[in-house]
This record gives sequence, structure tokens and C-alpha cells, in this order.
Amino acid sequence: MSPAQQAHGHDHVAADGWADRATDALAGAGYRRGGARAALIALLDEQRCALSASEIEQSLRDRDGRAVARASIYRILEELEELRMITRVEVGQGLARFEAAREEGHHHHMVCDACGQVIPFEDPELERSIQRLAKRVTFTVAEHDVVLHGACSDCRD
Repeated sequence: MSPAQQAHGHDHVAADGWADRATDALAGAGYRRGGARAALIALLDEQRCALSASEIEQSLRDRDGRAVARASIYRILEELEELRMITRVEVGQGLARFEAAREEGHHHHMVCDACGQVIPFEDPELERSIQRLAKRVTFTVAEHDVVLHGACSDCRD
């Protein structure tokens, strides 16, 4: 299991058909079906949380023996982001992570500032609070992501 799979949960969360929707969206936008795109989509489809471009690069090499250039990874991520098929998660220190934009299972992220671990979390009360805030300030929230910074259980000791 790759470090990305260990850290982010290699869960096979593909039940929602995200990979098919992403592939169709790319084809509909005129992008060719290529091996690197298919491999990257399959990888993101199996993750339950966001990966950095370097984690994607390493995971593709580990799982498929496939060397995909970092520039190609960024290009494919940009295409998927423009089509709103992935979400960019800014975790600070100039580092972005990317995850499949799923129709269900919205979550946020806790980032350990010491080791860099990213931990997904869900909190229904937080979601209700955001909706109450939006009503109170008459602001339509189209999307949101909460990133909490601190220390994980291993680093805070």
C-alpha cells in the first residue's frame, strides 16, 4: 500500500460513479481518453481524501508502475478542476491537494502543521451552522471547505 493509500484511506469509494462522470466530462469537453488520464481518475476515485500532486505521482508509480510526469498530472488536474470534477483543497504553506468532487459525503480537513498529515472529518452541526450564518447575513453559499490547522495525536505529545 502506498503512503497516500495509508494516509488517506484506500477505500474503493467508487460506488457513486464519479470516475465515469469525470471521464464523460473530459470527453464532452474534447479531451482525448489517454492512459495517464484514466490512471489518475481511477486513483482519485479510490481515495476518500485529498492528495497532493506529488502523492498522485508517487501513487501512480507504486500502483501501476506508471511514470506520469508532474506537468501532465497538473494539466489533468486543471482540466478536471475546470469541469468541477475535482476540488482543490488549500492546506497552507503553498500546498494544494485534490480530491474527487462527489455528490455525497462532503467533508472538511484537519492538517497537522508538524508532519503534514491531512485528516478528513464530517460534522453535521458545522454544516448547519454554515447554513444558519448564510441566512443571517443573506449570503448564498455556493461551496465551502473548512481547513483546521494544529497537531495530530502523534505530534502533539
